[in-house]
Amino acid sequence: MKRPVFNARALVAAGLGLGAFALACHPSLAQDAPAAASATGDAAAAATSTVNKGDVAWMMTATLLVLFMTMPGLALFYGGLVRAKNMLSVLMQCTVITGVVMIVWTLWGYSFAFGGGTSYFWGGFGKLFLAGVTVDSTSATFTDGVEIPEYLFIVFQMTFAVITPALIVGAFAERIKFSAVIMFTILWVTFVYFPIAHMVWDGSGLIFNGVLSGGVGALDFAGGTVVHINAGIAALIGCMFVGKRTGLGRDNMAPHSMTFTMVGASILWVGWFGFNAGSNLESTSAAVLAMINTFTATAGAMVAWCLIEAILRGKASMLGAASGIVAGLVAVTPACGTIGPVGAIVLGAIASVVCYFFVAVVKNALKYDDSLDVFGVHGVGGIIGAIGTGVFTSTSLGGIGYADGVTMGAQVWAQIVAVLITIVWCGIGSAILYAITNAVIGLRPSVEEEREGLDLAYHGEVAYHS
Repeated sequence: MKRPVFNARALVAAGLGLGAFALACHPSLAQDAPAAASATGDAAAAATSTVNKGDVAWMMTATLLVLFMTMPGLALFYGGLVRAKNMLSVLMQCTVITGVVMIVWTLWGYSFAFGGGTSYFWGGFGKLFLAGVTVDSTSATFTDGVEIPEYLFIVFQMTFAVITPALIVGAFAERIKFSAVIMFTILWVTFVYFPIAHMVWDGSGLIFNGVLSGGVGALDFAGGTVVHINAGIAALIGCMFVGKRTGLGRDNMAPHSMTFTMVGASILWVGWFGFNAGSNLESTSAAVLAMINTFTATAGAMVAWCLIEAILRGKASMLGAASGIVAGLVAVTPACGTIGPVGAIVLGAIASVVCYFFVAVVKNALKYDDSLDVFGVHGVGGIIGAIGTGVFTSTSLGGIGYADGVTMGAQVWAQIVAVLITIVWCGIGSAILYAITNAVIGLRPSVEEEREGLDLAYHGEVAYHS
C-alpha cells in the first residue's frame, strides 16, 4: 500500500508542524469525496510521482551514517568513559542492541510507529512483518510527487530506533546484567519508543496534530523528543532503579581512555549529518540548512563548554570538549531544519551551559549515579533544544518562520506540551518496564561480578591483555 504524498512546507503553512521523517497524512482527509473521484485522483498521483535517484543515493548514505553513530561511534564514546574492566560490556551492549532492535523493528516496530492506523498513540498492526511492503512501494518526501522506496524509509527509521535504547545504557554502565539490558530494550522500544515516534512523526499522532496544544503541532525535525528526551528520561529512571556503582566515592572511576571517547565523539558528529540532514528525506537546500546547523550548533556548544571549564576549573578538558560536542548535537536535532546558522550557535551554547550545570551541580546535589551523564546531556539538552526550536525558528532570529497565524508563544507552548507528553509517557512506561525486568531476571549483578568487571563476568573476555 502506497503511503500518501505530502509537502512539509504545506504542513507548516497549515499549522501542523514540520515532521522529521516524511510521515503519511491522515488517511481520511478526503473522506467526503466521491469514491470514483478519489480513485481517479489516486491514479493520477501515482502516475505523476517520481523516485529521484539522487535522493535515494543520499538517503542510503544517510542511513549508513546513522548506523555508524551506534556502531562504532557510541560504543567507543561510552567504552572510553568506563573503566577498562567494563569496556567490552559496553561494546557488547551497543552491538547486541543494534541487532535485536533491527529484528524487532522489522517484525512489529515499523507497524507500531508508522503502520497507517488512525490512533493518536500507535500505528496499529497494518504493517506487521512489513506486510504490503515491496520493492515498488514508496514513502512520501517533503515535496509533492517526489518519493523514496518504502524499504529505504524503513531502514532509515530503523537506525533511529537502534541508537535510542543504546543511548540509555550509559546511565547504568558498569553495573547491570547483560540479559537485563536486552530484555528491557525489547520492552522499551515496543511500549515507549514506537508510540512516541508515532505521536511525534506520524500524521495521525497526538503531538504531530497538536491535539493538546491548540492545534499547533510541535516542531521536531530529527528527534529531540523521540530520541534524546526519550532516552534521557529512561536513563534517569534506570540509574535510580539499578542503584549506584559499588565503590562510588571511594574507588577510582575515571574514564580509562579519553582517546576512545574523542574518536567516538568525532564519529558521532560525522554520523549526525545523516541523522539531521538525512531527516529531510531529499537532497535539497533544506538538507543543506540542517547540515550547516549541525556544524555551527556543535561548534558553539563545544567552545562554550570549554570556556565554562576554563573559567570555573582553570583548565579545559577533553572530556568537556566531547561533552560539549554531544550537547550541541542533541540540542540542534529538533531545530536543525527550521533555525538559522547563527541561531544554532546560540542554541548550542545555551545547551552547553545548562547541561554543564546539571552534570556538575544537579547530579551531585541529588546524588543519582548517571554514570555517563545520559540524562544530563541527552535529556536536558533535548529539552533545551525542543523548547529552543520554538524560539529560534522565528524569522526575526534567522529561522524559516512559523506557520501562518502561529505566534512564537503558541509554538513554544506546543514545544513544551510535546516535551511534557514525552517525559510523562517515557517516565511512567520506563519505570514499569524496569520493574518488570527486575522481577523477571533482576537488574543488578552481584557485588563480586561488579568488582571483577562485567567483561569477564558476562562475556568471558577482556579488552586488554597485560
